[in-house]
Amino acid sequence: MGRGKVELKRIENKINRQVTFAKRRNGLLKKAYELSVLCDAEIALLIFSNRGKLYEFCSSPSGMTKTVEKYRKHSYATMDPNQSAKDLEEKYQDYLNLKSRVEVLQHSQRHLLGEEIASMGVDELEQLERQVDTSLRQIRSTKARSMLDQLSDLKTKEEMLLETNRDLKRKLEESDAALNQTLWGASSSAEHSQQQQLGMASFHENPPSQEVGFFRPLQGNVALQISHYNPGVANASNSATSQNVINGFFPGWMV
Repeated sequence: MGRGKVELKRIENKINRQVTFAKRRNGLLKKAYELSVLCDAEIALLIFSNRGKLYEFCSSPSGMTKTVEKYRKHSYATMDPNQSAKDLEEKYQDYLNLKSRVEVLQHSQRHLLGEEIASMGVDELEQLERQVDTSLRQIRSTKARSMLDQLSDLKTKEEMLLETNRDLKRKLEESDAALNQTLWGASSSAEHSQQQQLGMASFHENPPSQEVGFFRPLQGNVALQISHYNPGVANASNSATSQNVINGFFPGWMV
């Protein structure tokens, strides 16, 4: 997959801008060298950074000066011969004005850096001090604004992280509660099953007595007891017993 199209506009981030400049500058110098070697071309390349630093490449053994002089001769030779001397004079004056302005700016920059200030008077030094103070206040204001922006971003990130932490904690508590409930149900089922197994084992080891309960086995010969039962005799015996009780004594067999 190829790289996406890069939008050509000024890079706002200073560090990214410097890194991109260094990479592209080296690539451009490398391409100029390869073109001079492969095609035997005379190439002169001049690059100025935003700080005014010069980077150059010249494939000619005679050096950059000869190549630039050759370029000037070629430029003036290809100029329109009908162009008036007045236009040339105006352009030359513009060149001189721009050159003097550049020199003034460079001189002022050196003063701001603390260079070449020994020959300056008191008024000039006071003016320079005011300029430095103004620049320093602007720098501090920009720095404070940048730090406040970073602090605001950090607070926002902190709130987001705290919210995420609370959500994770709540999910963890819910997961622990569900796990504990599952384990409690499993242990209750296991305990109930274990109690049933113990009850069955106890029942097999100690079976209940047949005499326990509402029914008791008959002693002796049940058939004989049933066959010798005489209602008449039983009623007479019951009547005699009742009569003896009424008379105030019990028969001997009841004592």
